[in-house]
Amino acid sequence: MSLKAVSADSANIARHLTLMAARQPGHPAVKIPRGRTRTGDIDYLTLTYAELAAEVDAWGALLAARGTRSGDRTLVMVRQGLPLIAATFALFKLGAVPVVIDPGMGLRNFLACVARSQPRVLLGIPFARLVSRIFRKPFRTVEVRVAAGSSMTTRLTESPPQHQHHQSIMAESSADTLAAILFTSGSTGAPKGVCYEHGMFDAQVRLIRDTYAIEPGEIDLPLLPIFALFNPALGMTTVVPEFDPRRPAAVQPDKIIQAIQQEGVTNSFGSPTIWRKIADHCLARGLALPSLRRVLCAGAPVPASLWTDAPHFIPKGKLHSPYGATEVLPVSTATVENISPASVRGTCVGKPLAENRVKIIAIIDGPVAALAAARELPPGEIGEIIVTGPTVTKEYDQLPEATRLAKIPETPSGVRSPQSASATVWHRMGDCGYLDAEGRLWFCGRVAERVETAEGPMYTEPCEQVFRTHPRVARCALVGLGPRSRQTPAVVIEPKAGTPVRAATERQAFADALRQLAIRHPHTAGIRRFYFHSRLPVDVRHNAKIHRLSLAKWAATARAVEATSSR
Repeated sequence: MSLKAVSADSANIARHLTLMAARQPGHPAVKIPRGRTRTGDIDYLTLTYAELAAEVDAWGALLAARGTRSGDRTLVMVRQGLPLIAATFALFKLGAVPVVIDPGMGLRNFLACVARSQPRVLLGIPFARLVSRIFRKPFRTVEVRVAAGSSMTTRLTESPPQHQHHQSIMAESSADTLAAILFTSGSTGAPKGVCYEHGMFDAQVRLIRDTYAIEPGEIDLPLLPIFALFNPALGMTTVVPEFDPRRPAAVQPDKIIQAIQQEGVTNSFGSPTIWRKIADHCLARGLALPSLRRVLCAGAPVPASLWTDAPHFIPKGKLHSPYGATEVLPVSTATVENISPASVRGTCVGKPLAENRVKIIAIIDGPVAALAAARELPPGEIGEIIVTGPTVTKEYDQLPEATRLAKIPETPSGVRSPQSASATVWHRMGDCGYLDAEGRLWFCGRVAERVETAEGPMYTEPCEQVFRTHPRVARCALVGLGPRSRQTPAVVIEPKAGTPVRAATERQAFADALRQLAIRHPHTAGIRRFYFHSRLPVDVRHNAKIHRLSLAKWAATARAVEATSSR
């Protein structure tokens, strides 16, 4: 790759920041909290688009001076806020490949991801650089270490004139040039590095902007730090939230609400768990957030109660539930108008976006050599969801077998397809679901977490929906016990806070009440066994995806409560 002045025809995703800096140089690009004023307001460090562009160039100069080259895999271990945004765009401009690994996935998984991604450069805070010295083997490919400060407000530049703009130099990148490696959450297996090309990021920006009618000048509060990276391309102001992304469950809703109210936030992305906490705080205190135009809620199915409560705390906005994965996003999107919250046959995730094609195929526990080898199912029949479109990634990093399992070529190997490269690969979502007669997509749970009984398969989401209606159930998880194909279904219950279930008689009464719910529906009528767990294990990224496979191992040796009902 070569460096040249940015042009509108360039595929490098970093060009969007340069173009926005020219279009709205004085508009705030990022606001990072740094304390409180005397009046109690949040005190922000604010950078305009011109200042952010200059900051990106300063980070680029630092990285280049330390020996970072075009094509270098660069492990990014910096704080959310200005360092993450500026460093990532600087790497894009240099043609380097940022490697972004979730910091909360646990040390063992993290080190395995580092070893597999083989970074040449480490850009990290002091603790990250220390880790790289202690655990030398996973970091053995690192030749260059670049220091970053531990503050979210770390700046490398003096403030330039408000409307300063300059000719920007960046790497020449084509649409299929590797842009970044982003890791999955690992909720149903080991985290995997997903290879993103510049053209895929471009398509994501376009689909997100057009699907949700996002306009330059809006204000975003991203409750998943990596989503802040879309904002410079969308022309939005990023307000960095006051919370630790490594511990989303510990979010303090009052701080999030204060930021939304003070800054007039119009857009926010977060998990159902986080937004349920914000909603509860608002409803308990009679608060509303009228500046919000939209809340994007994803990472797990949105509970019916959140759909119902949303108009009360976002009276002038709308709750949206985008469906997708690290490997392809967005696939579809839902609002309250096109779902059926009372359904117990899965969660509606809306109609697929116009640029995507979605099919439901019969479940196969193994690779599929070509699309013709998969059996497509008719509307209403549950199978595995597959999708193709402009944001579908083509492979996992250094994991050819995982790629073979997750991707389906449009045509067999060696047969040339007349379609574009982006349309020739189908991604297996790893999710069960179905398309209804109206073309809406329904999510029924993870393929790996389905329970295979002697009477046939059972799917987590339709079953769990039944038991979530009980007022004392906070979370629940369907698990299978015993040998595959003859599993016994059971449900693990996490009681709501403040309602522990300790006495044996109380457990029995709770199980009997759950059994009464089960017998009302054919797909749960066979469930008689219940377990009680103080806190179900969930993923760190969204604090919403339940680790059902680990729960099944726990339940194999835990004490169950059998419902006494004979029905």
